[in-house]
Amino acid sequence: MISIQISQLTKRFGSTTALHGLDLVIEAGELFFLLGPSGCGKTTLLRSIAGFYIPEAGSIRFGEEDVTRLEPHKRNTGMMFQSYALWPHLSVAENVAFGLVERKVAKAEITRRVREALASVRMETYADRKPNQLSGGQQQRVALARALVIRPRCLLLDEPLSNLDAKLRLEMRTEIRRVCKEFQLTTVYVTHDQKEALSIADRMAILDGGHILQVGAPREVYGRPVCKTVANFIGETDFIEGVLVSRQGREAEVDTAIGRFVGVLGDAAATPAPGAAVAVSVRPECWALRERGEAVNSVRGRIGEAVYLGEVAQYGFVTAGGPARTLKVYELNPREIASASAGDLHAVVAARDVVVLER
Repeated sequence: MISIQISQLTKRFGSTTALHGLDLVIEAGELFFLLGPSGCGKTTLLRSIAGFYIPEAGSIRFGEEDVTRLEPHKRNTGMMFQSYALWPHLSVAENVAFGLVERKVAKAEITRRVREALASVRMETYADRKPNQLSGGQQQRVALARALVIRPRCLLLDEPLSNLDAKLRLEMRTEIRRVCKEFQLTTVYVTHDQKEALSIADRMAILDGGHILQVGAPREVYGRPVCKTVANFIGETDFIEGVLVSRQGREAEVDTAIGRFVGVLGDAAATPAPGAAVAVSVRPECWALRERGEAVNSVRGRIGEAVYLGEVAQYGFVTAGGPARTLKVYELNPREIASASAGDLHAVVAARDVVVLER
């Protein structure tokens, strides 16, 4: 296992700066995700780690070794791309063996390592088949075996599941995590799929415009986003604009047009003063509908639109008092569906689920 240390990494394409002096440490054996909207720099960062791009400034280290300007084939990384990139005229075993043949590994050793790699992804019985005889999920497993067979120092995955249907993506998420942990591989995984990252990542980084906005464990990034961009990108949320009334440590009290909220500052380093413009962020599943309200963290209104999805009911909660707005309220395992005929209700949220963000 190796750690990956990125220091002040800058990458430009002509007059466009894709990465702005990034600092990041990926721990040995960690399954680390890079997320962000299209054009945020996540694939550029991955390809810089792989050696396909040489940065204008900064450094990349694998453990103690500086690999910033080392050719890709000398870095000994395993790479999985968005496309499976399997040779159609070669068998499964021959596709997996390709990297070892290029490295001039002994034939007996190739046979043994190919068999082990296919067994690790549960594809040993398909060794003699051609790629066109496999499903998309099976082809993805072969691509993973090909990346593993060279015994890479780290594994780099670029949107590896984007071409699979929803059911196969769920299956392969678990499989990739199992394999990475079994081989104790340091893994860097690029995706735009938030659920994918939240379900299997050890830690993640959210990028935007070539900058890293936040690094942390999935629960931390989802529950305590440091800014509106992160809160808006990971999951769904309602932003309620207001003014900071008081602050003690990370606890903050905010006045808004639809009520007063007590919550927690998303950014532990933030030091807004009373009177500062802030935004309150509340996830839809954190609201609870009640007949009676509370003095704080409670909004009066009524049900507008209601959508039943089996495991969850999604409501548009239209606020009363002040300028009307519609909040997203999700009820998990709904026993009966609320409607406008229910009359006035109160959407209530716990202080721990109210995140206060600087504007």
